[in-house]
Amino acid sequence: MLIWIYGAFGSGKTTLAGELRSRLPEALLFDPEAVGTLLSSIVDVPTGDFQDLRQWRRQVAALATGLVQEYARPLLVPMTLVEPAYLQEIFGSLDAAGIQFAHFFLDVPHDVLVDRIDARSLFSGDPVRSADGRAWCKARLPACLAARATLPPDTVVLDGRLPAEALAAAVLARTGLGPRPGGA
Repeated sequence: MLIWIYGAFGSGKTTLAGELRSRLPEALLFDPEAVGTLLSSIVDVPTGDFQDLRQWRRQVAALATGLVQEYARPLLVPMTLVEPAYLQEIFGSLDAAGIQFAHFFLDVPHDVLVDRIDARSLFSGDPVRSADGRAWCKARLPACLAARATLPPDTVVLDGRLPAEALAAAVLARTGLGPRPGGA
């Protein structure tokens, strides 16, 4: 089972993935941003967004598929996807590979997202780079929030203002990975 968690920057994807990981110690955590960082060190990214690289989308889908197939453990993937075509490309590849997956969108109001982003220190010891990163995230918020209207119909929308514990319980209940009635 693959659990994809998406939403705007600051919506709590990484926090939720961490909470899920604490409840599913056998789960693997895959951050597709690492693929983007690797590709960015090899090739130019003309738009400044590695998701625009077809190779990023192909590698993310292939690596997620390989991790699920090879290790047969739950896979947690916290990653913002804004472009509907990119989401369809990645999810279509997972579906074509026969990967069972569920996807959850963390819905958070704009003002809360801005507050959360402003509270981040993205690059420890580098306040200028952190400020630039926060500005980039905030500039992308309108596109992230607009993506909510283009979600696939089977997307589970969760209130990202809820505590991570409550969100994790909802995800586990929805996926059937949570505790079974009677403690089994």
